[in-house]
Amino acid sequence: MTQADQTSEAFVSSYLLYLLAASSDAASAQFHKIVRDKGLRVPEWRVIACLYDQDGLMTTKLADYALMEQSRLTRILDQMDQKGWVERRIDPEDRRRVRVHLTDTGKGLAKSLVEDAKIHEQKLLSILKDTDAARLKPALQALLAHL
Repeated sequence: MTQADQTSEAFVSSYLLYLLAASSDAASAQFHKIVRDKGLRVPEWRVIACLYDQDGLMTTKLADYALMEQSRLTRILDQMDQKGWVERRIDPEDRRRVRVHLTDTGKGLAKSLVEDAKIHEQKLLSILKDTDAARLKPALQALLAHL
């Protein structure tokens, strides 16, 4: 069997889930270095990024959006609260609910890191042909919408 035959029969190296995970791991590792250099842990970055988009989320929704278990998120929020990056507020419309908000310090961190993330994303997309780069995010968004 030639190497070309082996490549055409290879499963993992052409399997969609492997390609998605491996690409995400490699690209994330690059950006996570920037996150750590700014003094944050990766889960803190995820929380800050989610709240940058939708400040005032309830913990359950924030956990889903940040891709983490709620019990883990609660511990992370406690630490972020101590650092002055987030604060929890009672929902004025339903006092049983608590919403998580970025503080001014948290907003500053978020703005800086989101700018860094956009630059990193542009570098990644510049590796692809323009047509591939233009189709990649809409294709992934469509896939997520159907899962």
